[in-house]
Amino acid sequence: MEQNTLCVLGGGTMGRGIASVAALGGYRVHLVDVSRDRVDAARSDIERTLDMGRARGVVDDTAAVSALERLHLFIDLEAAAGPAACVIEAVPESIQLKVETFRRLGEVCAPSALLATNTSALSITEIAAAAPHPERVVGLHFFNPVHKMKLLEIVRGLETSDQAVAAALDVARRLGKEPVVIHESPGFITTRINALIGNEAFYMLQEGVASAVEIDRALKLGLNHPMGPFEMVDLVGLDTRLSILQHLHRTLGEKYRPCPLMEKYVKAGRLGRKTLRGVFEYPT
Repeated sequence: MEQNTLCVLGGGTMGRGIASVAALGGYRVHLVDVSRDRVDAARSDIERTLDMGRARGVVDDTAAVSALERLHLFIDLEAAAGPAACVIEAVPESIQLKVETFRRLGEVCAPSALLATNTSALSITEIAAAAPHPERVVGLHFFNPVHKMKLLEIVRGLETSDQAVAAALDVARRLGKEPVVIHESPGFITTRINALIGNEAFYMLQEGVASAVEIDRALKLGLNHPMGPFEMVDLVGLDTRLSILQHLHRTLGEKYRPCPLMEKYVKAGRLGRKTLRGVFEYPT
């Protein structure tokens, strides 16, 4: 096992963001996904993010070049995760997919490796139960965009050990994040509250209280939110937000019932920035 190697499983928005900050943090990063096209697209996006950081003066040229040199692409899970001291899973938000992923990670990773899931709402305990040594499994809930958001929720499942939490805290600090440690609960802290805000914004839009632009503007100016709820949901993905609300509705009750207007947007394929059309429309 290589102590300075961190594997990121999944090259989507969150996975590539995590890989970018990990490489800047000095880790040798193994980024793995199911196809060469997906990992190549992830690398291109990471390069763009680093270039924007250089243009703004928040990343110096040497750090950006070194980060890219530490980034390695894989389509073979065993080759990517096997040597890693820490594996961070960032696959789609499906409990079945995450359980299967951790079962497989248990087969290919060293017994002492830290296994982390980036889930924003699902049960750490249920995910960990699929892996041998569930005490080494922890939630590492990053926020989008990863390179800008300072918070990292470290989530303890039922079996998560103090050693795993200590290792997760070390990772968080090396990645430049401000960690909070919490016990598992549906939606953790931020997702649980943010889901309510975003869902209520959709209800107000459905009722004609105000336009999406005005609702976003009100929360940014009146509550000092850096992004409005509709800007946020378009960035996260309406399908992802709907899936989270459905889970919270099942586990926490009626107050999390998804707004019908959000469900209509998802059925129409209006998923946000990734489809160039969500609550708002985005140029190609």
